[in-house]
Amino acid sequence: MTLEALVTALDYGSVLIFALTGALVASRAQLDPVGFVFMAALTAVGGGTLRDLLLGRDMVFWVAQPAYVMIAAVAALVVFWTAHLFESRYVWLVWLDSVALAVAVAAGVGVAMEGGFGPVIVIIMGVVTGTFGGLMRDVVGNEVPLVLKQGQLYLTAAFGGAAVAVTLDWLGLARPGALLACALAVWGLRAGSLRFGWSLPVYRPRPPRTRG
Repeated sequence: MTLEALVTALDYGSVLIFALTGALVASRAQLDPVGFVFMAALTAVGGGTLRDLLLGRDMVFWVAQPAYVMIAAVAALVVFWTAHLFESRYVWLVWLDSVALAVAVAAGVGVAMEGGFGPVIVIIMGVVTGTFGGLMRDVVGNEVPLVLKQGQLYLTAAFGGAAVAVTLDWLGLARPGALLACALAVWGLRAGSLRFGWSLPVYRPRPPRTRG
């Protein structure tokens, strides 16, 4: 598979899965069908839109190919009619988001690589693509943003996976292979955080000194 074809597939995959998470947030907020479509589309294309604007691409990906938005809308309506079947929508939300994060980071990395950008920009675009759609979803849906959950790997997982792709590309691995390794690394770190509590130390302020 060529790099271009893989990036397109990753974009479609991230749009579909992020749309499902956006619709699940809409179900928790008890929105109407139009609200479901809005939340799904916002989540699905938010990170990729920011990525394309920052990179100065000729056209934002979903404007060039509206099928992305249609996929998000269909996913939203499917969840609208089936959300009541899930015993714990939040658990589904968190795990679907972990998969969407992995796919979207790899898509962002691939787009930046296609554009000929350097390692720093490639990593940043991977993180932006993977995190901003979910961040907008949680803020609009009045949820605690997953990206800011204390004691969980989220931004770190996105950064780590993007760095893996850049490193493997530098070592000479074919870029499609580097993107697949990126997605696996992101999901592995995120899933490990959710399942086993993997985390990095967090900042804790020291109590002020008292003079005796």
